[in-house]
Amino acid sequence: MKKNNSKRNALTRFAWLSIGAALLTIFLKALAYWVTGSIGLLSDALESFVNLAGAMMALAMLSIAARPADEDHLYGHSKAEYFSSSVEGTLILAAAISIGAAALQRLTAPKPLEAVGVGIIVSLLAALINLAVAQILLRASQRERSITLEANSHHLMTDVWTSVGVIGGIGLVSLTGWQILDPLIALLVAANIVWSGIQIIRKSVLGLMDTALPPNEQALVHKILQSHMQKNVQYHALRTRQSGARRFVSVHVLVPGHWSVQRGHQLLERIEADIRQALPFATVFTHLEPLNDPTSWEDVTLDREEKK
Repeated sequence: MKKNNSKRNALTRFAWLSIGAALLTIFLKALAYWVTGSIGLLSDALESFVNLAGAMMALAMLSIAARPADEDHLYGHSKAEYFSSSVEGTLILAAAISIGAAALQRLTAPKPLEAVGVGIIVSLLAALINLAVAQILLRASQRERSITLEANSHHLMTDVWTSVGVIGGIGLVSLTGWQILDPLIALLVAANIVWSGIQIIRKSVLGLMDTALPPNEQALVHKILQSHMQKNVQYHALRTRQSGARRFVSVHVLVPGHWSVQRGHQLLERIEADIRQALPFATVFTHLEPLNDPTSWEDVTLDREEKK
């Protein structure tokens, strides 16, 4: 357990990387807006402030999630990561509103762009920085199963595509002279950000609601259980849930009543070991029941109905 906590605590270095990238890209994008006057680049810069807030929240929540289990949190603190991703999703939506408001204002009062070439180069550099950091965070999130790093990575990739769209818009304005394209593209950027924010919030809510493991992981658990089944050995009441990086699996295994406790225990130990090996960061609960006892079949549902 200490080893796992140490690995989780090490994830905070990725949050620091995200914070550094956000500060650098804020400076670059603000500079690009200052030299061009593009509302699209302003929208891009505003989103980087959201990146910074999200990265700071990620740092705080990753630090909490890495804490070991205690008397008040016997299942650990891994769910703290959902607070980070939900807050980041909310900040993304707030940024989208501010971008949309600024774009609508520019629609009524178009303003010619200046120093377009310089602005594009500076904004492109910021996009490349975000792209590199996003890929680093994505690989880390997949390796360590961190929804916080995953949300941060997807947010940065949204920022990258936003920058690409804004740069393309500025190029079109420069080529066509149609100033209205700048705020229109900013509105499209805002819509894209809204979609990203909704997806991040949705995933956070599903985690807080103890949603079951993905279908492919559930199928893997079923396959492992089936491999241990034999004549007069069955299982039921399989339940799974995700809590941050940690998975929880519980199942009842039914064996012949004449089996010794030791024999049943050895079977459960093999099942638990196989599931933990297949699903890292999995906590497995097994319950042994006699196959021929009618009461063994009365607790398949979550709330068992007691006989009156």
